[in-house]
Amino acid sequence: MWKRRLSALLFGTAVVVGLVALRAADPYAVRVARETTFDTYQQIRPRQAPEGLPVRIVDIDEASLAAIGQWPWSRQDMAAIASRLTELGAAAVVFDILFPEPDRLSPSTILGSGEDYDALFAGALAAGPSVLVMSRVGTGIAAPGPKAGFAMTGTDPLASLPRLDGVAAPLPLLAEAATGLGVASLDREGAGVARRLPLLWSNGSAPLPTLAVEALRVAQGVSTLVVLGDASGAPTVAGLRIGALEVPTGPSGDMWLYYRELPASTYVSAAQVLGDDQAQLAPLLAGHIVLVGTSATGLLDIRASALGEPVPGVSIHLQAIEQILTGTFLQRADWVGGIELLVIAASGLAVVLILLLTGPLVGLAFSIMIAALATAGSWLAFSQFGILVDASFALFAVLVVYAAMAFFRFAVTDADKRRIRRAFAHYVEPSLLTQIEADAGLLKLGGDVRDMTVMFSDVRNFTALSERTAPAELVAMLNRLFAGLGAAIVAHLGTIDKFMGDAIMAFWNAPVEVPRHARHACEAALDMRKALRDLNARHTVVEPIAIGIGISTGPALVGNMGFEARFDYSCIGDTVNVASRIEGACKTVCYDILVTAETRAAAPELAFLAAGSVVLKGISQPEPIHLLVGDAELAQSDAFAALAAAHEELLADLADAAGAGAALDRCRELAMAIDPRLIDFYDASANRAGDFAPLQSVA
Repeated sequence: MWKRRLSALLFGTAVVVGLVALRAADPYAVRVARETTFDTYQQIRPRQAPEGLPVRIVDIDEASLAAIGQWPWSRQDMAAIASRLTELGAAAVVFDILFPEPDRLSPSTILGSGEDYDALFAGALAAGPSVLVMSRVGTGIAAPGPKAGFAMTGTDPLASLPRLDGVAAPLPLLAEAATGLGVASLDREGAGVARRLPLLWSNGSAPLPTLAVEALRVAQGVSTLVVLGDASGAPTVAGLRIGALEVPTGPSGDMWLYYRELPASTYVSAAQVLGDDQAQLAPLLAGHIVLVGTSATGLLDIRASALGEPVPGVSIHLQAIEQILTGTFLQRADWVGGIELLVIAASGLAVVLILLLTGPLVGLAFSIMIAALATAGSWLAFSQFGILVDASFALFAVLVVYAAMAFFRFAVTDADKRRIRRAFAHYVEPSLLTQIEADAGLLKLGGDVRDMTVMFSDVRNFTALSERTAPAELVAMLNRLFAGLGAAIVAHLGTIDKFMGDAIMAFWNAPVEVPRHARHACEAALDMRKALRDLNARHTVVEPIAIGIGISTGPALVGNMGFEARFDYSCIGDTVNVASRIEGACKTVCYDILVTAETRAAAPELAFLAAGSVVLKGISQPEPIHLLVGDAELAQSDAFAALAAAHEELLADLADAAGAGAALDRCRELAMAIDPRLIDFYDASANRAGDFAPLQSVA
């Protein structure tokens, strides 16, 4: 038992170590599950923000396209938006729109002369606090240098920032005119759900701020950004200071986005800004950071948010600005991952130990408790402290550990069950065993009376045989004998009750019902006869082994007998006693298989011959017995029909010594061709009490 427990402990520990290693490797699927968990938390509890935050979006929406015309609009319209927003008192005018090429609608472009809309737009940008954007592309120009100055504390973290090589940047004319220049790309991958916004990028020689950072810098009139290095001296980023605002970041300068549902008042249609009553927008835009972007579907600036819905890309920049303004941050420091690994290891090992010490039900309850605690702790860290602790892998780990241990327990139990089944199959035919396994009620405690067929077999002259045989050889001989005889019993749906020295007790029709059980028992006896003949032919012994078999059919009490700690499945009753006594009568009758009249009546298609009656010990009336000569094929043969007719004549002529003598000679002659053992029976009958004692007087 301790070896099995040790094996289970080692197996469970190996599973836990494997899970910890998997989590430490952090493959893509694990990251997706973790980030989906964090998305779910935001969906349950989105960010709360006070009303009146100084951030707005001028939206180039479907209504604006309908009013102004299809995209792209001319830079004259862009200049008008920039000028009007500046006039309305915007703290910063941020265009989340790329302007990498000259305006194709400008007269100077179309006619080669006339007004230059790009210059007009540049003048509008230069007249106010404006920000333009560049975006990462697969191939493009090298990223320009930042417009902001940078101061750094600690080790230079440039190498830890995401690299921005090829970009789509605004025209140099426009870039020079703008107050600020930020990166519009929302994440490293550039696709999927925007969860972590890089606040800083690298062009290889200097940091570049993201759009949200640049918008806040310009709005505050700050010329320099301060990059806060890691306190331990590692070349990573710990935070970013934007004027009066300080933002904690991850090691690569990114910020976890914490979304909220934006009210409709966040958006102002671009058509209103370009309309005649734009002055009415002053209360909405004065002193605000105004992001100019698009929600129109055809302009392809729709991204997925953690709230599980598509949103305009410009709104994600606004979410970041709001977070920084309100100081609402989500954090996932390096130590959080270490805590998660410890939790996975500790909870996994705890599940292993609980399952080993108790069982699957208690283990399941404990696993559910661990899962609940992990989920509750993760949620508490998010909702109360803004710390992102992953519960998904801990739940997965507990599930895998429990399933693995349950499987190991099942595999061991199943192996034990198979061993028990193999052992029990020596006593019960496999199809019967399958029925017992399917219905455990068949082995109920106690017993019931049912019609059964019982068999006893015994080795003839075993005492003398054992005296002439070495013990080791005797044991080997008995094992071979029981293997052959037991296989014949099991093959014919019998249940071996017990081996008793050199004897076997078996029965039919329990623990499950066996139709025609008397015939099955008789056919098993015939196969036992064949098995014995083969055994004697294959193995050299002091002398051939002979057995006697007695079979009785009738009611018997069968069930589990004994007491709760130790019981046997067996049967008792007169039917059992008769079978045992008949087996003993085989010596007197001089034939190897005897059955009762009830057994013969239940299997009439087999070859039987009446053998008179025997007086059984403890039973007042003689018991009619019959010889089981052969199977149904023999019973249908002409030779057996002739023998059966001669046998009937013998029974009829027993009163006439002369007639009986002639009939007896005829029976001997016919029996020689069918079963020479019958000669011994007829000889014994003739010599039992004088010349021709009636068979009915056999005692």
